[in-house]
Amino acid sequence: MIRFCKNNIIKLCLASVFLLALSLTSHGQQNRNLTRANAIMDSVYKYYAVPNSPLLREQYPYNENYVADYLGGGENSTRSNPYSYLWPYSGALSAQVAIFESSNDHEIKKEIDNIVLKGLDAYYDKRTPPGYASYVNSAPQSDRFYDDNIWLGIDYTDLYLLTKEKKYLNKAIEIWKFVASGMDEKLGGGIYWCEQRKESKNTCSNAPAIVMVAKLYEATKDKTYLDLAEELYIWTKENLQDTTDYLYFDNIALNGNVEKTKYPYNSGQMIQAGALLFKLTHQKQYLIDAQNVAKSSYDYFFYDYNVASTGKTIKLLKTSNNWFIAVMMRGFVELYELDANRLYVDGFQSNLDFAWDNMRERNGLFNSDWSGEKKKNRKSLLDQFALAEMYGKISKL
Repeated sequence: MIRFCKNNIIKLCLASVFLLALSLTSHGQQNRNLTRANAIMDSVYKYYAVPNSPLLREQYPYNENYVADYLGGGENSTRSNPYSYLWPYSGALSAQVAIFESSNDHEIKKEIDNIVLKGLDAYYDKRTPPGYASYVNSAPQSDRFYDDNIWLGIDYTDLYLLTKEKKYLNKAIEIWKFVASGMDEKLGGGIYWCEQRKESKNTCSNAPAIVMVAKLYEATKDKTYLDLAEELYIWTKENLQDTTDYLYFDNIALNGNVEKTKYPYNSGQMIQAGALLFKLTHQKQYLIDAQNVAKSSYDYFFYDYNVASTGKTIKLLKTSNNWFIAVMMRGFVELYELDANRLYVDGFQSNLDFAWDNMRERNGLFNSDWSGEKKKNRKSLLDQFALAEMYGKISKL
């Protein structure tokens, strides 16, 4: 009997040592991810900074003839500009909010208030309803994109949920009023992509809108937001989902034609939307939807890659806009926090560990090819913020 007790004490001790080691390993990984996220932000402000300004360049090395290729036509598409457009710049807020959420570091909060938000002021546009324009307000008037504003609205709402400072919620509500002006009954509902070119209703303006109003419901308990989230969810699912694999197409034009390209962020936002709506309503179908989209996204946006140096095969992310990938990861993280299935978040961790050694160059900036095989001389600002956000967000798990 004494021997039995002794053996069990040994087993308990060994179990305790194992759990402690596991905890320390997890904590070490968390710290490593946060350290990496902050290092990327340091590199951004070293290489993309505009002297005596909170604004940033869009490319490094800086190219005064650079013209953005993502504006979908319009007058802005032919201009070269000294500052980043709003979309890449807004990645600074997403990255810093992710780092702040994981670290609760109030120095990061100061950087958000004193640098990032001051920079965003340069894009604020007072047309009715007020919102954020695609380029700085000191330049000729530029288009306003609903999705650009939604990404900011999500970040402001997250800041409120983290801090309970009303100024952030007030800004999020103001942004939502602008976004809501982009809704009408054509195609049965939904939100347009661009205020000046109401030609299509895109997943990138509807899926994150669901996320934003779901979070606004969390923040305010105003059921109007929850009802709208559910309405937009149904509309997006009915109009933009590929029913053969659960993934989401890019947009539907007013003539009913569907542009069927599948981008990581579109499906990723519907994962997050489903997860949030399940958390808020406890309706199981939302969780099932999120899990179905997550599985298909993992199958579609990752592939088997043989690592030459080790001979091992890993599930590597397909090369895409890295910010699209970061937004997809938001969905996987939201889902993990509900169902505790580590498959997808562990897949991201493996990719981020691999990226640190293979995508990153000596100056601390990242290429866009996840295999590390293809390198570019010029580095995108948004790519850097995307990686910082991913390291920051995964560090809380």
